[in-house]
Amino acid sequence: MKSRSFCLLIGFGILLSVFNGRAQDLAGDMGLWKILPGDSKWEMVADGFGFVDALCADAEGNLYFSDVTKGTTVFRIGLDGKVVSVFGDAPKVSGLKWGSDGRLYACQGGLKRIIAFDPAGKISVIAEDIQPNDLVVSRKGFIYVTETGPKQITMIDPKGNKRAVDVGISKPNGITLSPDQSTLVVSDYGGTNVWAFRVEADGTLSSKAPYMTMRAPVEKPDVAGGDGMTTDVAGRYYVATAIGVQMFDATGRMGGVLPKPQNKGLVSVAFAGPDLSYLYAACSDKIYRRKTKTKGVLFFQAPVEEKRE
Repeated sequence: MKSRSFCLLIGFGILLSVFNGRAQDLAGDMGLWKILPGDSKWEMVADGFGFVDALCADAEGNLYFSDVTKGTTVFRIGLDGKVVSVFGDAPKVSGLKWGSDGRLYACQGGLKRIIAFDPAGKISVIAEDIQPNDLVVSRKGFIYVTETGPKQITMIDPKGNKRAVDVGISKPNGITLSPDQSTLVVSDYGGTNVWAFRVEADGTLSSKAPYMTMRAPVEKPDVAGGDGMTTDVAGRYYVATAIGVQMFDATGRMGGVLPKPQNKGLVSVAFAGPDLSYLYAACSDKIYRRKTKTKGVLFFQAPVEEKRE
């Protein structure tokens, strides 16, 4: 009996050790287990840039991004893993999103404007006299823009009319929608809240609330550094922050933190790759990705429900 008890104790110890190791790898958050395969880890897919930003995907899963500090080009990582330049004459792009009209919309904060590229690369100016940081485009054609300096969210309607639809968030930065586009969420770079709004039929926002609370670094407990955001088909939200990618479920509950792939600035996240099942992260001079068991949302398409295992 002593021998059997000893073996059971050793076995339990091994299982506990494995569990603890797994938990540490996922920052101690079991909620992440639901979306990450056992062999999921960050892998670098692009490097040699100044400061990458503005991650977004097209319908095929190709990833688009910019080099804010050094580049004047929008780049694409294809499903074959190759990095190519696709749209030129585009300096200081900090946000990219595809619209349902087939154009790629871009924030050019340094030029104080929003532009759009058609498939041939022709640039159209959508809005000027604006200080855009990031943006999202709804299926109805409403463009929502975070203006960090003015502390406001600006809406551009399908007719090109521009108006502030919220003012007062400390440093509004990342922005995304729920899968059904009934909710808009915005991260605060200067605080710890992710704010949620109800999207009304005319595109305006209402019912503002601090829906999620981000974790912050120990040395700056009141500043989480909430940056770029993305959404998966189950309505989970993923926020690039100072400590890593923070995941929240559709109710706003914290699901876990993925540590940064390198100890540098993490500014943008997006689902792309085959079946939109890879989570990509822009971290300073490099882009990383890791496999997931979920998939991202393309806001220019009808929502797709997550398959339950």
